[in-house]
Amino acid sequence: MEARPEAGAPERNRPGMKEMLEGTTVLDLASVGPAARASRWLADYGATVVKVGPVPKDTRVQITPPFYAYSAHRRMQRALVDMKAPEGREAFLRLVEQADVLIESFRPGVVDRLGIGWEATSARNPRLVYCSTSGFGQTGPRSQWAGHDLNYLGVGGFLHCTGRGADGQPPVPGLTLADSAGGGMHAVMAILAALVRRSTTGEGAFLDVSIADGVLGLMALAVDEYLATGEEPAPRHGLLTGRYACYDTYPTRDGRWLTVAAIEPRFWANLCVLVGLPQWAAHQEDDAAQDQIRAELREVFLTRDLDDWIAELSPADTCVAPVLTVPEIAADEQFLARDDYSDAHDATAGDFQQVGPVFAGMTRSTEPYEARDMTVTDTDALLRAAGLADDELRKLHETGVIA
Repeated sequence: MEARPEAGAPERNRPGMKEMLEGTTVLDLASVGPAARASRWLADYGATVVKVGPVPKDTRVQITPPFYAYSAHRRMQRALVDMKAPEGREAFLRLVEQADVLIESFRPGVVDRLGIGWEATSARNPRLVYCSTSGFGQTGPRSQWAGHDLNYLGVGGFLHCTGRGADGQPPVPGLTLADSAGGGMHAVMAILAALVRRSTTGEGAFLDVSIADGVLGLMALAVDEYLATGEEPAPRHGLLTGRYACYDTYPTRDGRWLTVAAIEPRFWANLCVLVGLPQWAAHQEDDAAQDQIRAELREVFLTRDLDDWIAELSPADTCVAPVLTVPEIAADEQFLARDDYSDAHDATAGDFQQVGPVFAGMTRSTEPYEARDMTVTDTDALLRAAGLADDELRKLHETGVIA
């Protein structure tokens, strides 16, 4: 059995630790969005990720994100290939023969027209895990709709069930939840499951990752309640969506906010006693009393600054925590103690920091990560490793098929 890390040492930082996906090669045809998030996390788990994009004459096809986006493409390689040219398609399929995973995010039907869809690629590599990410999936009446994160949160029910503004307007969330969890994490989970199955069967898989389906999966508690009982979830409908004062946000004297999530009765009782409102401990789920409880909690919390309340309440089993701004998150003692930020360097922008590989089981470098220079490619080395000769590469360059 492998030895456990020393106490206090994050497991992900153990020197010499073999990475989870070491030896796995991923081809990523996306520049932004859920597919790019998925490949980012796969790379942080140790996979060799190759970003495959169009040659410079077709750069209008893809968005170029800012240098710091997607963790500055740390630990990734890059190849530029004209898929519309037969020679370019063949060169790409040679890369496919060496790959374990292919991720794409074209509109449904496009990869088949290009000749790089599931049938064409699996014929060259039957062990390939092919992951298609799209807004609404490869089938269904919305499959050809264009969309982005907010659209998928809308059709998946998230916006309807989230707290509204004074005029009833659904909110615009502070993160791209659909792209991240409904799409990117959805894709990673499906890919890893397919790789596990392949390890016993030797078979590849086609994965139809719908971002909207992913949001629906995240909304299952609310949707299942409606399907089973006929009760229609809405903002403040249930305990976890703000029905009760024990699960809400409150302002403090200094204009900041704190979160209260005292679901368990003992945590709620602790909070009530500590803020001087013990009379409400027995009324946690008394619907008739919620407006009054909220008003009194709000009045109490406005008597002191956020840091004062956090210092007293958070360590006392009350489920109280601050609402932090991004600058506060960057300096937060918990994230710093967890070593969650990594140093990085960009040839133009210089030194900077970024969120490191923070998911469980990821390892990280003790040296600064180098931001990917998007003017440099690894196309020749990758195709040479796939078996193309130097004279073939020279011809592909001369005809503008690769860069």
